[in-house]
Amino acid sequence: MIATTHGIAGLDGIQVPVTAAQLGSLEQRIDGRLITAGQPGWDDTVLIWNAMWAARPALVVQPRSARDVATTISFARDLGLLTSIKGGGHNIAGTAIADGGLMIDMSAMRDVVVEPDARRVHVAGGCLLGDVDAATQPYGLATVMGLVSEVGVAGLTLGGGFGNLCRRFGWAVDNLESVEIVTADGQIRVASERENPDLFWAIRGGGGNFGVVTRFTFRLHNVGPSVLGGLMVWGIDRADDVYSAYLEVAERAPRELMTGLINTTAPPAPFVPVEWHGKPIIAVLVCHSGSNPERDIAPLRRLADPVADLVTELPYVAQQQLLDEMEPKGFNQYWKTEYLPAISGEYLHMALDAAMRKRSPNSYTITLQLGGAIADRDPGDGAVGNRDAAFIGGVAAMWEDVGFDTEHVGWARQTWGRIKPYSTGGNYVNFQMPDEGNSRTVAAYGANYDRLRQVKDDCDPHNFFRTNRNIMPTA
Repeated sequence: MIATTHGIAGLDGIQVPVTAAQLGSLEQRIDGRLITAGQPGWDDTVLIWNAMWAARPALVVQPRSARDVATTISFARDLGLLTSIKGGGHNIAGTAIADGGLMIDMSAMRDVVVEPDARRVHVAGGCLLGDVDAATQPYGLATVMGLVSEVGVAGLTLGGGFGNLCRRFGWAVDNLESVEIVTADGQIRVASERENPDLFWAIRGGGGNFGVVTRFTFRLHNVGPSVLGGLMVWGIDRADDVYSAYLEVAERAPRELMTGLINTTAPPAPFVPVEWHGKPIIAVLVCHSGSNPERDIAPLRRLADPVADLVTELPYVAQQQLLDEMEPKGFNQYWKTEYLPAISGEYLHMALDAAMRKRSPNSYTITLQLGGAIADRDPGDGAVGNRDAAFIGGVAAMWEDVGFDTEHVGWARQTWGRIKPYSTGGNYVNFQMPDEGNSRTVAAYGANYDRLRQVKDDCDPHNFFRTNRNIMPTA
């Protein structure tokens, strides 16, 4: 039993006194846990991936069911408590934590149920990407997940979601068949193309603005158990050759091939020769889930004397974990991205020049290939939009020093200024920072934004779900 009265941040910014009796009543009505500072598990529960935006809630609820979520939302709404949702805690903007508010931590809901014959998987709202891959790959099946296995399924999917399979099968939300969702009125609903279709359209890219998804149902595809994947690395003295080969591969790439290019500093990793540690490099990311992979990456293979060539046949699960070490927990992270209609040698050399000016050895510029199946659907099919994007270009400042370091952030923003002239005008909402204005959120959705506000009016007219990249109701 929670034994003391707490002041919890309210929706209007004023602390709300919540009595021990009120908390005790909530605790008795749910199967999950209530946790406050100092209790076992508190420190791990409130830890998020990006240290730059670390904050502390006043109260954490760990639900075990959709009913628990509904009960908690009704409790928070009736008292006017500022509420946030933690799926994997990996969001770049730190949206998992409402500072001083109530955090619903979904980590106790990580069931994955695979229907191999129906090629369908049911994923609980607290699952990580690695949970899904581990459950589906024994059947030789997969759905579109991201590029880092410790990312939460909910955050990735609700923002659109792209990864190694997106060129073959579209955005993650293009593979979503239905969700179970708790809306701001505390009701548990199902949303799909047939049931609550407007809500289903909105959550397919609209982020956490419309409710708490407690179960996702995804379509599965035959993938794995092995793919051709990995990294190929060169020194920057080979930039002209590498970029020429990369552009040739990307231009001819079948949908089964996803590629990326990273400009950074060689880490002191076992696969990097010691003499290259700390030196500037160009790394090409490859994932080919189809036939004739060597034919499709031949221009890269023909480049002599790579620093390292780790592209080989490997388990799909290993490919999904390949970039995990690039995103360690507890670092400060500041990102900017833009969708690109195309890339050129000029663009890639600009990104390399920017990377050479970075202020931390962990920072980098990155270009990832999209297109393919993403472009097959109508631009309004799901709120995610941006189906005209052939690539995503970005900059990531990453450093260990404590505090808001203007030098690193300044480098990232300057680099972003150099990327913007190449943009489609759109950007990925999951990579937005909390210091960005509403205009960036509007730009992320383009022509879909007005319809999103209409759905917000219907589902959450008082903007209960606001600890996110917020879509404000018209009122």
